[in-house]
Amino acid sequence: MRRMNVRVLWRSDEDDEIFTIERKTAMSEKALTRRSFLAGSAGAVALAGAAGFMGFGAWEQAHADSRSTAKTVTTAHSLCGGCSSKCGYTAYVSDGKLIKQLGDEGHPYSRGKLCARGYGYANIAYSEDRLTDPLKRNAQGKFEKIDWDTAISEISDKVKSIISSSGAKALALVHDPRPSGKYYGPRFMQALGSANVYTHGAACYLSRTSGFKQVVGGGWTSDVAHSKMTMFIGRSYADGVRPSQVADIEAAHANGADLVIVDPRLNSTALFATEWVPIKPGTDLALVLGMSNELVRNGRYDADFVAANVEGFEDWKKAIAPYTAEWAEDVCGVPADKIASLAARMAAAAPACSIEPSWRAAFGCQYANSGETARAIAVFNSLLGVWNQEGGALFLPSVKAGALDQGKFPNPPAVSEKAYGLSDLPLASESSALSVAEGARTGDIKGVFFYNSNMVAGYQNPTYLGECFDKLDLCVVIDVLMSETAQHADYVLPECSYLERFELPEFVSASTPVVSLRDQVLDVIHPNTKPVDEIFTLLANACGVGKYFDFTVEELADAQLRTVGLTLDGLRASGTQSFPEKAFVYGTTPKFGTSDGKVHFTSDACAKAGYPAAPIWTAPVADGGSDELRLIGGKQAIHCHNQSVDVAALMNITKDYGLERVWLSSEDAAARGISDGDTVHISNAQSDGTVKVHVTERLAPGCVWMPSHYGCAVPEQKNAYKVGLRQMDFVPFRIEPGYGGACTQEAFVKVEKVG
Repeated sequence: MRRMNVRVLWRSDEDDEIFTIERKTAMSEKALTRRSFLAGSAGAVALAGAAGFMGFGAWEQAHADSRSTAKTVTTAHSLCGGCSSKCGYTAYVSDGKLIKQLGDEGHPYSRGKLCARGYGYANIAYSEDRLTDPLKRNAQGKFEKIDWDTAISEISDKVKSIISSSGAKALALVHDPRPSGKYYGPRFMQALGSANVYTHGAACYLSRTSGFKQVVGGGWTSDVAHSKMTMFIGRSYADGVRPSQVADIEAAHANGADLVIVDPRLNSTALFATEWVPIKPGTDLALVLGMSNELVRNGRYDADFVAANVEGFEDWKKAIAPYTAEWAEDVCGVPADKIASLAARMAAAAPACSIEPSWRAAFGCQYANSGETARAIAVFNSLLGVWNQEGGALFLPSVKAGALDQGKFPNPPAVSEKAYGLSDLPLASESSALSVAEGARTGDIKGVFFYNSNMVAGYQNPTYLGECFDKLDLCVVIDVLMSETAQHADYVLPECSYLERFELPEFVSASTPVVSLRDQVLDVIHPNTKPVDEIFTLLANACGVGKYFDFTVEELADAQLRTVGLTLDGLRASGTQSFPEKAFVYGTTPKFGTSDGKVHFTSDACAKAGYPAAPIWTAPVADGGSDELRLIGGKQAIHCHNQSVDVAALMNITKDYGLERVWLSSEDAAARGISDGDTVHISNAQSDGTVKVHVTERLAPGCVWMPSHYGCAVPEQKNAYKVGLRQMDFVPFRIEPGYGGACTQEAFVKVEKVG
């Protein structure tokens, strides 16, 4: 593999124009301007002209009502729906139309700003492709409109039949948790007597979180803004995009922090980076083991912290002895002297440094060694004693609602059984949604509710998942748009958009924890759509468990807030309330969330699950032929996976800039006679398709990068249908042993020029 080591990151070619910086004398030379942020969103300036929105300058105005004399302008505090971050903002509405959004200063994720995706996604409320009525699949396999009473009655009859014949354990819920959904959906399942509640974690963070849990008991937040050095493994804040994270990395860059991107692809965060370390996909574990070995061999770890807080150090030390920097070079392609340099720089910066915890990225769920990679990273940070230190890795405080009046809000009986499939994943921090597919295939799971989850398109191989769910006796999808998952449903129930509904309070972990509110911004546009709280309440009443839902969502929200000394009226007025008495304090050694409060460099649970007690080298499982490339994927700043692609304002940017193209390294392209802009055929045993290619020096040889949002197979999503290829089509079904992740980059493909 050719070595690539980039420290000067600004280029003039097509893809690198996004790294242009506008400098003004009144600003830091390293500051990110509004213009460069919009450019960094690959042309998101086009959103300024999107239907229903004013220009960017108007968004910055603090008081829309003071600018308007002819129309009445009302405001409401809400939470963005553009991704799972749920940034707080204030919405401005005139004559029933959303005219402006301003990020709330008090929300820790927005800090007064929204990203381009957040502005664009608001158009979903007005989309012509919205689901507007309940749908039922008829005998011919086509969907037809039905009324709510019929839909709820028929669904409840099937639920009762499944419980009667197979028990509640044959029912499951898969959801992408949202403020109200993560209360009402699981409560409905518990009331029925089922423990089978699953999130999107298997396709996002499950392996990462589970690996961290084995070592330190949970996840952390890197204090990037105050760091001297932060390493980002497969992680791109500029493609994320959470405004607070972009602000933090901008601040670190301006302060001269050493910011290192470890990624096969030079991603958009390159604007702030000091160095790009290209790496062979799936081998991040080898890099971390090599750096750990360097710290121990040179005595550059925090021996006092280790002695006071770590269990299993000596056994771990023996286990990693073979993993020298030279060994790691052979595995991951990063030169040994670079591995040694990275370890030494981290040690010199400690404790104001860390390896950032990532998310989906390189080890959230991507490989068969993702859980072990997460363990190794938690160990590495522990060697440097960075926990709760300024510039290090922080366990931030949170607040949650207390116990409620059981007379008004009675809890359903606890379910003693574990969620289906969890016993087969002894290291998993939560149940894996992929187990639901396996249960549907075997007949153990007979009915599934999907809420705000397009599992078929985004979690694993769509063909395999669709075949699994076609075996169900009952499949119900609750969503705003028709989706690939809904194509396999018996019933599709239309939810109103996030702008048209009030939701329960959202408690947010932060340096100063907060609670925030998604209030209703718009009147319901399509009268036959309903919010999720009403949908699950209707289902509960029809299924005979309505006594656990005998309250309004507003009553529940007010009761939750009163347990922390607040009221619904007060939170509606402010949007976000902080808890300064719970604010984080630097310098305290945390009590780690393990069983004994210690850091575990070795794990009995891992040993029992078939892994080594100490995290050592575990190879990815997929292997390609000499003419094949590993398929990897990732986000772009304007899209949130397949959720946002049908928004015209966002998809138009994709089409204008050719963002659906796959990336191929110059070396691999030359070997195949491929030039930039060519159409290529991508194929493996799972799928094939054609797409245009971008040939670039910003990708390590040996892989092809495919944006993860495209390839929509739903004709009803008119803006997204058949744009680009879908990464998951090429991924064989696989569950990471023990941990439960989706292994979404364990795939190889052939790339050939068309014509």
